[in-house]
Amino acid sequence: MKKYRCKVCKWVYDPEFGDIKGGIPANTAFEDLPADWVCPVCKAERNKFEEFG
Repeated sequence: MKKYRCKVCKWVYDPEFGDIKGGIPANTAFEDLPADWVCPVCKAERNKFEEFG
């Protein structure tokens, strides 16, 4: 699965780990994140992320 980086704070969403703080389990693809999910660091919306690596 692809990783995505926040353009605002540079935090990387890695599907292998999910987003524990946001209640997203490991192995959740970025495309499958809830529409209202935001960056756990800076609260940027999903459209502020870009494919990384």
